Amino acid sequence: MNFQESIQTCFKKYADFSGRASRSEYWWFALFLVIASLVLSAVSDWLGLIFALGTIVPSIAAATRRLHDTNRSGWWQLIALVPLIGAIVLFVFLAPPGQ
Repeated sequence: MNFQESIQTCFKKYADFSGRASRSEYWWFALFLVIASLVLSAVSDWLGLIFALGTIVPSIAAATRRLHDTNRSGWWQLIALVPLIGAIVLFVFLAPPGQ
């Protein structure tokens, strides 16, 4: 899946927490979110905030589908709330190839 396809797929499945997301789908979408947030925040803090609030649901949904692809529950995203180690563990859970 390429960059454009992954963005389209993730926005089409805006609040779909079921199913699976390939590794490329998730990471291309995550890259898009980071780049768009940086660009919009450079233009205006308000634009960056509005974009972040508007994309929080699809980013959580895409991560949930990615975790499903690695045979984990979407609830594992909550591990990111654990200081320091939580984000690293979540990154490791999102990184391996799926099924």
